Formats: sequence, C-alpha cells, structure tokens
Amino acid sequence: MTGPRRAFDYIVVGGGSAGCVAAARLVAEFGARVLLLEAGGEYKDWILKVPAGFSQILGGTKYLTQHLTVPQAQLGGRVQAIPQGKVLGGGSSVNAQAYMRGRARDYDIWGEMTASDLWSWRKILPHFTRLEGNQKFNNGFHGITGPLKVSDPGFICEMSHIYVRTLQEMGVPFTVDFNRGSPEGVGYLQSTGGRGRRCSAVDAFITPLRGNPNLEIVTGANVRRILIERGRATGVEYDQGADRHEARCDGEVLLAAGAFASPQLLLLSGIGPADELEAIGITVTADVPGVGRNLQDHCGAPIAAEAPGHYGYFRQDQGLRKIANGIEYLLFGRGRIATTGVEACSFHVPEDGDGDPVVQIWCVPKTSYVDKDVRGVPDIDGVTLHAVLMRPKAIGSVRLRSADPNDLPLVDPNYLGHPDDMRHLREGMRAARAIMKARPFADIVRKEILPGPGATSDAALDEHLRRTVKTDYHPVGTCRMGQDGDRQAVVTPELKVRGIESLRVIDASVMPKIVTANTNAPTMALADRAVSIMRGVA
Repeated sequence: MTGPRRAFDYIVVGGGSAGCVAAARLVAEFGARVLLLEAGGEYKDWILKVPAGFSQILGGTKYLTQHLTVPQAQLGGRVQAIPQGKVLGGGSSVNAQAYMRGRARDYDIWGEMTASDLWSWRKILPHFTRLEGNQKFNNGFHGITGPLKVSDPGFICEMSHIYVRTLQEMGVPFTVDFNRGSPEGVGYLQSTGGRGRRCSAVDAFITPLRGNPNLEIVTGANVRRILIERGRATGVEYDQGADRHEARCDGEVLLAAGAFASPQLLLLSGIGPADELEAIGITVTADVPGVGRNLQDHCGAPIAAEAPGHYGYFRQDQGLRKIANGIEYLLFGRGRIATTGVEACSFHVPEDGDGDPVVQIWCVPKTSYVDKDVRGVPDIDGVTLHAVLMRPKAIGSVRLRSADPNDLPLVDPNYLGHPDDMRHLREGMRAARAIMKARPFADIVRKEILPGPGATSDAALDEHLRRTVKTDYHPVGTCRMGQDGDRQAVVTPELKVRGIESLRVIDASVMPKIVTANTNAPTMALADRAVSIMRGVA
C-alpha cells in the first residue's frame, strides 16, 4: 500500500464547494500543509465553464454521481435520481450558479438548535462577504474584493422579464437584492460568475494557489474509510484507479464529501448507530446514532404551458440560432449561452404560515426542464413555473447498502412525508397557476399542458405532485450539529465528530435545518466559518 509521503497538517476529503474553500484558506492564510482528495476529475472541460452547459450536464454521469433514492412512499413508489457533483469544485462546477443565502432566521435557528453563539446570521454574514466579489452591490451585505465572482446573469430573456412584471401587477413587491437576510417578493437572482463564465470554487479558491507547495490535490481518489487509532483520526485510506493508498496527517481530517458521502464515510469507519453497523459486519468505533439521519432536501413540481419560443430558450442550441448564439457569446461573452436559464423567481407565504416564505417559484423559460420520467409532456415552445418547497418538515435518512465502499448508500429523502409539505406545495401549484392566468404573462401563455386545466381539486393536484415532485438538488443535514446531550447530533457546534478526536465535518451535512435558499453559497460560507472556528479566530 502506497500513498503521499509528505507530512500534512490537514486532509480534506471532498474537493467540492466546502472542501475548496477550507483547503485554500488553510494554505493561503495559515500556511498549513493540506492534502485535498476529490473522487472526480479535474475542472477542465469547457462545458463546465459555460453557463448554458448546465442543462447538458445535469442528467449525465461524467461529472455527477447519480444517487437513486429508495422508492418514495408519498410519490407512488417513484425512484428519484439525486445528482451530486463528481469533479473538482463539486456542486459549484455543475450547478445552476444561483447565489442565494436564505433568511437571517435560518442561521439564528442553527444557533438555537446548537445552544451556541458560534452560529447566527450575525456570525456567518462576514463569511459571505469575505468570500464574495460582487460586481453590482457594494454595501454592508456584500463584499467586492473576495475571489468568488457574483453578478447578474449574462443574459435575461424576455419571458423572465414578463414573469417579474406580472408579479408586480399582482401586487407583489419587487426585491432588488434577495441576499440581505429577508428574501421575499419577486426579482432577479444573482449568479456565481461574471462576463459570461461560471465562477466555481476551483476558479475562486484553488486556481490562485496552483503551484503552492503546501497544497497537494489528488483527483480520482475514492476514500474508503477514515483511519482511526486509539480514538483519534490519523488519516484516510483511498483508492486511485487500481491502487490503494493511505494518507496520514498530524492535525485533523476534515470531511467535506457532501450530505450523502460524508455520513457514508463515517459509517464505513465504524462511526454511527452501533446496531446498524454490527448488523452488516462493521466494527463500531463510536456509537453515534444520528449519523445519516435528519436528511432534508428541497423538492418541487412544475406547472408547464405552451408559449411562443422566442420569449425563452426553446431550441436555442439548434440550427441558425445555435450559430448566432455562439458568435454572440464568443465575441461579447453574453447572450443565451451566458445564462443557465435560472434568472427570476418569487417567494410565497402559505395561508397558515408564520409570515416567512415557504414556497419559491422559479420561472424556467422552456418545458424541457420537466423530468424525463414525467410522461406526456410534448417537446414544444413553452414555459415552466417550478414551485419549490423551501422549508420541508419531512426528514429522511442515508444508510449503508453494504460494508463495501463502492456501493452507493441507501438514500431516502422521504419527500412529502409530512402532510404540511403536500399542502404547502399544493398551494404553490395554485400560486403558479394564478401567475400564468394574470397579465401580462397570460398574454403569452397559449395553454396549460401540465397538469392540465382540468386539475383543479385538491385530489387532482395531489396526484400531480405524486407524479412530478423531484429534487431541487439541495440535500443537507445528515451529520447535523447540535448541543451536548442531543443524541441525534453528530458533531458539536465546533463541528467535531462526537467520540472521535481530530475529525470534523465541514459541509452541508452539518446543517441542522435546511436554509431557505439554494445551498451552494451557504455551504461555502459554512466551510469558511469552520476554518475560523478551527483556527480560533471565530
């Protein structure tokens, strides 16, 4: 068995959004010697860097691991694919580039659940601004000197503008900036990129350190287990191709492998519910019942309609349109190739809510966004309003399929497993339909094709939800942080794994409650905060 012969202070497992942020800061600011291990390949392909490439990547396996869920009871037994980034940069290299933070209250809840002053909106906001190089806003809520480029999309289509105007005509206030801690109303989102190119965690944090002798990056590294000696993490065992390696560190092992792989690695290393580990022949090193529990994910469903294609993005990658769009992008870095198509959204408060939004509706200017397992949707000019449940009450789990590290874990997000989730998403469907029937949006909508104008009753809409609900790609919570005495808490507020020394988890899996936002930017801020806590500068 071989491995890197150098001495490391830290081993970071997972070269995604969190791993890149943490590894880069440890090297650049603290002079630490860091080994960064990534299961996927390098961030090189042009399709990763062009915003419009997002839709081409989403259903594939070259840059994604497609985790199949167990059959979902509330969805008629449907099995969902939940992709996770498998390339340096992780989700930041393959996502829709949405830069959203969520509510201030989201982070204050973390502090309440952990009984710690380490976590709150006030404490995490400086990490958002420290990382950010915003090309539009320059105020106390945003940074302009950070390495992560944040800007308005490189192109906003007419359909997105019509969506925003329609909501305003309906009396919904326009929000200039969703990232001040109170996302509400309707508006345009910002994205991680600038001048028509994606800005991934690799672009922002790793590329400036290429050649630094203190940072070693190994791609194609599939970590099998954490090496634990006398209750302390000392390194990891990983495969690279046909070769097996061990890597050791003098400091800490930091898990940043995501909401599925981080708990899987803990379980494979004997850290988790003792009875479940023993049942599949894994020796228990620490009985931590909460490992893999508390899975939360945003999920959503579509209202789709036929509409003139020139307002949106239908068949913009074909024929003369493809040539024209390509020339515009190559010459000016703008146009339809300079956007992922995710440009405008609105937030909606349920009738029985606490005043804060529960549903977010995205205007997606095409119908091909609808999942392929939804039958009967013609490939035509159109628009999709995608209603997303942002504060789900149902929780799921991640469990081992076997003791073999090559077997993907059993993922059960338990979509719509709480009755309030079904009801709130049903309200979201009705809100989306009301938007389609209001002017000026109604002037361009020809006819509803999904679920169809006849689906008006609660029962009909619930059936539509069971048939179409899908992930919004934001799993969190499976190694959640919590206070002493909380048996379901996997890590302390300092993100230390309970029962094991020199081992922390620093990714979205530690979130005790999902945020009301796309999770990429919050995950980066969380990882940056983790470094501050580790180094005593929090």
